[in-house]
Amino acid sequence: MVGQRIGYSSPSAGARPGLKGPIQSVEATCLVHATEDSGKVETAILELLGTQAKPDLERLEGHYGNEILRARLHLTGEEAEKAFETLVGRIPPSVRQELLADLPSHIDEHSALFLRFDKQSLVSGSVVMGSSDAVRVKVKPRAFMMRGGVPQFFEGLLGGR
Repeated sequence: MVGQRIGYSSPSAGARPGLKGPIQSVEATCLVHATEDSGKVETAILELLGTQAKPDLERLEGHYGNEILRARLHLTGEEAEKAFETLVGRIPPSVRQELLADLPSHIDEHSALFLRFDKQSLVSGSVVMGSSDAVRVKVKPRAFMMRGGVPQFFEGLLGGR
């Protein structure tokens, strides 16, 4: 089953859509195994990002023939801006401090910020950084809006300065 693809921003009167803030796109991806409730995982991702958009779902087959779903939610423009603001607001202060302390290791060579949240914790309502069985969130900035270096740019957006 393939979900609706979300990759647009709604135009506002007289303005070019999606060119207002520092975030170009936010993408969340994760794998949902046959033993997991895909509806609960989808709801957890939507709550983390504060959106009603539906993720694309791709059916995959595991090594032993088990069904695995790959969920991908891609937001751009104003939707991405709102999702990032919601995400930052949902990260507990202690987790945010942990992230800020190791911020350069979460940034790739293309200036994108990568965050990994424990999927099971999200389903149960907690926001915890995780590495295995995680919901991966990629935040792509607008390069022309960065001042003072990439880590400092994201530090400012995450409330570290």
